[in-house]
Amino acid sequence: MWLGQEIQTVSWSPELSPDLSQDLSEQAGERPNLHVVAGALSDDQARVLICQRPPGKHMAGCWEFPGGKRDGDESRFEALVRELREELGLDVEQARPLIRFRHAYPDRLIDLDVWKVERFTGEPRGLEGQALDWVQASELDGSRLLPADRPIVTALTLGSLYAVTGPHADRAEFSRRLLHVIERGAGLIQLRVPGAGADELAALAGIAVGQCHPAGVRLIINGDPDVVCPLALRCGADGIHVPARYRDELTALASDARCGLLGMSCHDAQEIAQAQQLGADYAVLGPVRSTASHPGEPGLGWERFATLIRHAAIPVFAIGGMAPDMLVQAWQHGAQGIAAIRAFWD
Repeated sequence: MWLGQEIQTVSWSPELSPDLSQDLSEQAGERPNLHVVAGALSDDQARVLICQRPPGKHMAGCWEFPGGKRDGDESRFEALVRELREELGLDVEQARPLIRFRHAYPDRLIDLDVWKVERFTGEPRGLEGQALDWVQASELDGSRLLPADRPIVTALTLGSLYAVTGPHADRAEFSRRLLHVIERGAGLIQLRVPGAGADELAALAGIAVGQCHPAGVRLIINGDPDVVCPLALRCGADGIHVPARYRDELTALASDARCGLLGMSCHDAQEIAQAQQLGADYAVLGPVRSTASHPGEPGLGWERFATLIRHAAIPVFAIGGMAPDMLVQAWQHGAQGIAAIRAFWD
């Protein structure tokens, strides 16, 4: 499982590019705009720590991820370290960005800057009188979280490596390649088979579910929602991914019974905003770099990618020319992780 080993050896730098560190107070109007840092901490049972807001605070009694307001002269990472020390008595040793987005309450705007805390010392204590609880990530939606914190749950459970299936000669080769992708550490796999008939797509979906689920990997099926949503429900897949050309067909899907996770392919900020309005759980944005599948088309580049997703309230994967050694670079520019075909499938 060389891919996981590669990630663990990366030396993390806590600061992002200057563009991402700019104040996000545009269009705040008369509502106060607060920059809040928060940490997602896990224990050895893969449970996540949440805290209850004590009496006297805004939205007291609700549960949230620990953190607080960033002081103006602090770096983002310094603010995280200080807040978790003051609130929980912990010393953060290693963390990396998880998701950053804006949430609008009626009386205030919150720029929420969430970090996944990968290593810390100390035992969490409620130093401000707040109750603490360790909860499985799959149960977080039922924990009365603050509305602003709900996208964090999706970001925590999606993972960072999103593999997309590629060409194959037959079902046996598809199965072999898929197992290879799983062994390389992908936590989310998209079944994408352009031009496949309904019977063939269903057969491949059955193979993929049988290989992904025992390994704890989630399977997403790409295509026309009218076709792949019923298929996902029948075969037990974990959701669907909708190309941009089918975006207009999603209105009914957003209001009807869901068929699991909903992802969308996007190319600009407007499409990301539309994906959010349609109830998407995540988006894939690109191409970030030039690719063989888009000859002559320049990529967005990392700085443009970061600008486009800056206010996205859903996790966004970077796609287009991605490779495993770009994962930390993707995190630094606000991405949930990387999505790729060739980097995994070949």
